[in-house]
Amino acid sequence: MKKILTYGTFDLLHYGHIRLLKRAKELGDYLIVALSTDEFNAIKGKKAYHNYETRKKMLEAIRYVDLVIPENNWEQKIDDIKEYKIDITVMRK
Repeated sequence: MKKILTYGTFDLLHYGHIRLLKRAKELGDYLIVALSTDEFNAIKGKKAYHNYETRKKMLEAIRYVDLVIPENNWEQKIDDIKEYKIDITVMRK
């Protein structure tokens, strides 16, 4: 099974987000989305319209997404890749 990982805030979900998730899922079998927490967004200087739990529920409702995990800090990416045995990481430009 090929596992894919992507990161983001995914606030005010729109077609561009769906397209990103669809294209990411096409690269493998299992798509994990690391969703920025409200606390991490504050560190990045961002304020999401929807809170973490609402954004998580929206992502979980999308058929391309298999698992949503919290993104708590910049440093966790390497640990996520190891823990979830990720084959491909997808990032937006």
